[in-house]
Amino acid sequence: MSAAPDQLFIAFQTALAGRYSIDRELGRGGMGVVYLANDVDLDRPVAIKLLPPERAANARLRARFLQEARTAAKLSHPNIIPIHAVDEVGGFVFFAMAYVDGETLAERVRTHGPLAPSEGARVLREVAWALAHAHAHGVVHRDVKPDNILLERGGGRALVADFGIAAAEEAAAGEIVGTPEFMSPEQVLGRTVDARSDIYAFGATAYYTLSGRLPFRGRTPTEVLAKQVNAIAEPLATVAGALPRRLAQTVERCLAKRPDHRPKSAEAVSEQLGLVLEQRRELPVALRAFVKHGSRLDGPGALLYPLGLLAGAGALGVMASSAPAGLAALVGGLTVVPLGLLVSRARRVLKQGFTHADVAPAFEAEIERGREERAVDAGLGSSVGEQVAKAVSVAGLATAAVALVFGYRFDGTIEPFFTFMFLLGVLVGGSGVLGTLVFLHRRRDVDAEAYEALWTGPIGSAVFRIARLLTSRTSIAATATQRPTELAIGIAAEQLWQSLPKESRQELSGLPDILRRLEHDAQRLRKKYEELAEAAARPGGRVDEEDAEDLTSIGVMASRREDALDAVRAERDAVRARMQKTVAALETIRLSLLRLHAGSGTVESLTADLGLAAESAKEVDVLLDARREVEAALQDSAES
Repeated sequence: MSAAPDQLFIAFQTALAGRYSIDRELGRGGMGVVYLANDVDLDRPVAIKLLPPERAANARLRARFLQEARTAAKLSHPNIIPIHAVDEVGGFVFFAMAYVDGETLAERVRTHGPLAPSEGARVLREVAWALAHAHAHGVVHRDVKPDNILLERGGGRALVADFGIAAAEEAAAGEIVGTPEFMSPEQVLGRTVDARSDIYAFGATAYYTLSGRLPFRGRTPTEVLAKQVNAIAEPLATVAGALPRRLAQTVERCLAKRPDHRPKSAEAVSEQLGLVLEQRRELPVALRAFVKHGSRLDGPGALLYPLGLLAGAGALGVMASSAPAGLAALVGGLTVVPLGLLVSRARRVLKQGFTHADVAPAFEAEIERGREERAVDAGLGSSVGEQVAKAVSVAGLATAAVALVFGYRFDGTIEPFFTFMFLLGVLVGGSGVLGTLVFLHRRRDVDAEAYEALWTGPIGSAVFRIARLLTSRTSIAATATQRPTELAIGIAAEQLWQSLPKESRQELSGLPDILRRLEHDAQRLRKKYEELAEAAARPGGRVDEEDAEDLTSIGVMASRREDALDAVRAERDAVRARMQKTVAALETIRLSLLRLHAGSGTVESLTADLGLAAESAKEVDVLLDARREVEAALQDSAES
């Protein structure tokens, strides 16, 4: 059983019930606690950063925190984690931002070592793009470091978090705040900090990303800060191995002690990194290796194995004097062994942090890349030879089919002439099919497409399910499994109920049924809410110029439609409110279970919560029944 939640978690979730459902704590630092939660309205995961209550009590810090968060919320860029909301609720000061399923750049380097030059340059360019966008809008990050850069799982996109938040703590504390290993000399000395300071921190981050080492290390923070001001970092090329010269020079320029010696802007840095990168985007090495090699049963072994299997099965049948034994060995060798190999390949992919969902995009990228390369030699369209081969295959197979239809007798035989035509048609048609595949393979990777169909279809899905069952959970990286909020809460609550002592479970025996009813009601309400929201947002239509004479009748129709839409909007809001209450009821049960585990709750109070939840569930049917009348009114207005 997981550790009991702290009182801050319970109090904060109580304040947010119905708006956000907190799943777990992601981390905490000097400026706050970060939780993973679900936005109830939009049914999406979010990360909520909470200013610790002891800091929120400081009016100056609270105001600066909100100011910086609201400024950062105005930034809109693919490589900046968007902030959805900044708010104060019940004394809690927080902001909700998009949740990124992945890991920080620091975690990636610690776990897997320095990034390869091409991958590192790509990630760093995306960070530079984010900084350039923020600087163009007057926002300085002040704490650029690997821990504030997240890498999306699967795609690997880099996103920068916590823009300007360090400034809030700095202003309230009255002293320089930051991470010593990534602070610029002017920041260490307490001088004015601007975009060029971010570029220095970016340089230190890039140094670590490509080498796995910090540019300056020391036994104490003070020693590190002194080196930031006075020491020169060891050349990157000497600590990171073989790097493109331009890449190493760009990073070292960012680490210049004087701001005016650094690149003039983050945009200039991104341009230099763009010159380092290849034009085509690389797949992660693990997925590329799987698509090209691991996913396929080919090579010399694939040619020799069937021959060896036939010989072995035949020998077994002779030695055992049993044809069924030999046949069973043959069938098993053609099914069980290949399946075992495929499961083994799937397990390797799982252990490398990817899932079955990553396979399809990887195949698509590889196939598209191969198509581009083949287009240079073979072109995009089919060649004359391919068209001729197709015609031959169609003619041959059609001849075989006709011969079979007209030559077949009721006694099961075929006339000699038609037998000859059938065999000739099969031979010609088969030759045409092989020729078509040869020509087709010149412009398309037929093998890859065939294996894509295998791995992305039911067989591949089943293979990955088997592989997951055979793979230790601790060796599988966390995946981006997004459940609807109500299901996530219900599952968590039921798990808490199952971990209660037997006596408590017996006293609360009706809890699972109530959870499932609430989950079902919340899903019904969510579906209706989405339908109503779509209907309310649907445009009323435009009037063409040729229909100008009908404006009067159209105006009447529009008036009727507007009345109906007003009813839809009102009902949408009512369904939304009820959905929030239903999810809040689920949340209340989960929180009561958490309190029970933490020793601050009782079975009696939880029983009361269950009674209220049951009453809430009854109101859902009434609301949805009433909503059908609104649907009928809207339909009538549309038909009139």
